[in-house]
Amino acid sequence: MEFVPSDDAETYEPDEGWQRRALAGSDEFTFEWFEKPPGHSSPMHDHENEQVCLCLEGELTIHLEDEESVTLEKYDSVHLESWETHAVENTGDETAVGLDVFAPGRSFDFWTSRE
Repeated sequence: MEFVPSDDAETYEPDEGWQRRALAGSDEFTFEWFEKPPGHSSPMHDHENEQVCLCLEGELTIHLEDEESVTLEKYDSVHLESWETHAVENTGDETAVGLDVFAPGRSFDFWTSRE
């Protein structure tokens, strides 16, 4: 068993106000809790990992390269395939909170090693 108290979880802030926290996981899958301030968007990106994004508070708009965007509200989720180019934007007026699940698992190196 791996127990990860929230206060002890590894954290990362890719941009000001965009906070990510690594929860319990493995090489097979990882969970990342995040907060995203109003108006913030991740850059368009892709990765080898499948991703499920669950909106816990606020709203998150998922932008895809070749498809119409979709807006998630509380408890809505979306599945992104490996290498599916996307961005996640907080289009609401309040801080959005979400949970990302990645398979296979990944570390924060995905963001810290980007140029």
